[in-house]
Amino acid sequence: MKFPAVVNKSVLVTGCSTGIGRATAELLRSKGWQVFPTARKTKDLESLRRAGFEAVELDVTSSDSIVAAVEVVLKKTGGKLGAVVNNAGFGMPGAIEDLTRDTMRYQFEVNLFGLQELTNRLIPVFRKQGYGRIVNISSVVGRLSLPFMGIYSASKFALEAVSDALRVELSQDRISISLVEPGPIRTNFSTTCAVQGEEKLDAEGSRFGGAYRQYFEKRRDGGMSEDRFRLPPEAVVEKILHALESPSPRIRYRVTIPAYLGSFAARFVPAALMDRLMIGHVKKRFG
Repeated sequence: MKFPAVVNKSVLVTGCSTGIGRATAELLRSKGWQVFPTARKTKDLESLRRAGFEAVELDVTSSDSIVAAVEVVLKKTGGKLGAVVNNAGFGMPGAIEDLTRDTMRYQFEVNLFGLQELTNRLIPVFRKQGYGRIVNISSVVGRLSLPFMGIYSASKFALEAVSDALRVELSQDRISISLVEPGPIRTNFSTTCAVQGEEKLDAEGSRFGGAYRQYFEKRRDGGMSEDRFRLPPEAVVEKILHALESPSPRIRYRVTIPAYLGSFAARFVPAALMDRLMIGHVKKRFG
């Protein structure tokens, strides 16, 4: 399907403190976009402003923060906005039985509920002006559930489902919705997962305690099997740029080899066989 070009090349990008978000802000600016990068922490906002960005404070888990951020951006753009890139995300590792309700809820608040509340605030703007691009950063684990990242996977599965439904709901409004499924990227995400797990999981009280220690050490020190497939954040941004500027943006963009393999496996590998492969993978990883 073809979509109208973005006349007002302004874009709101969430989660820009580091990694994919920061790289997105920098590359889009170099391509002539007016970028409004967001972050939660003061030090990250200051870093973005020192780099010349019109940074906006945003905590996607807070409705008040979402309302305030949208008001700030629309005031600066005269009520128009070309696109939103929903990049902010949070992943907490751990066996599902070891995660508290609050920990499970927080992943959904960041990865789905806050993301969609922000998007819902912008849809009327896109509809009124007759164009708009929505890019949601998903994950390969949004198609293939990963043991010990099960709730994070669930939140990304949910994002994929919501994006698919919303794409049809908005089809008459000529608002495009694209999903980007990066796979392993050279960012702080893996290290942050390890730190969060070490701080918040009760490893001593879990039957997986020994496995956690080994798992977190590998995540922190670059010992994961998928590390050899990692690409720089700029590889993701190239896909985002296509989704924002192409007259025919794709529904899904895969970035790394594991993302392509995961998508293929989700579609064509029987569940029983996938279980056996995952069990073998877990045994190899954790002993």
